[in-house]
Amino acid sequence: MTKHTTFLGLGSNMGNRKRNLMQAITKIRTLIGNIVCQSTFLVSEPWGYRSTHRYLNACVKVETELSPRELLDTIKSIEQQMGRTTHSVKNYDTGVMIYADRPIDIDILLYDDIRIDEPDLKIPHPLMFQRPFVMQPLSEICDEETLRQAASNHKSRSSLSHIDQ
Repeated sequence: MTKHTTFLGLGSNMGNRKRNLMQAITKIRTLIGNIVCQSTFLVSEPWGYRSTHRYLNACVKVETELSPRELLDTIKSIEQQMGRTTHSVKNYDTGVMIYADRPIDIDILLYDDIRIDEPDLKIPHPLMFQRPFVMQPLSEICDEETLRQAASNHKSRSSLSHIDQ
């Protein structure tokens, strides 16, 4: 099988946040693949909604044999195993995403140098460049060239011109 490199963003703002992240990292190692490196943990405020619960965030670089679709399905399974019951949804009347507190959130940020634009799977992650709680830990473990390529892939998919690199 071919090994692929993926970068995942993790966040938790319910329960013991550090334990949740460590448990998710263990499950990623077991179910997804070898963790090449891990960022430090970063405390952040909720993004896109109001909550009194701050997040603990991190990123991991993983070598995996899973396809992007298999990776997404495995991530959703991990989230469910860890008690996540709600997922962000789009209010189709307003076009606004509705977020909620969660014990764990795992996002696919990058997968090799590919670009995917499907309704439920978008790589690079469409909001990663707007989120300091993603970019700060990601920049600890991802080289500048990979980030530049991701930004280029993102810009070519999106009409957004305000993305910070």
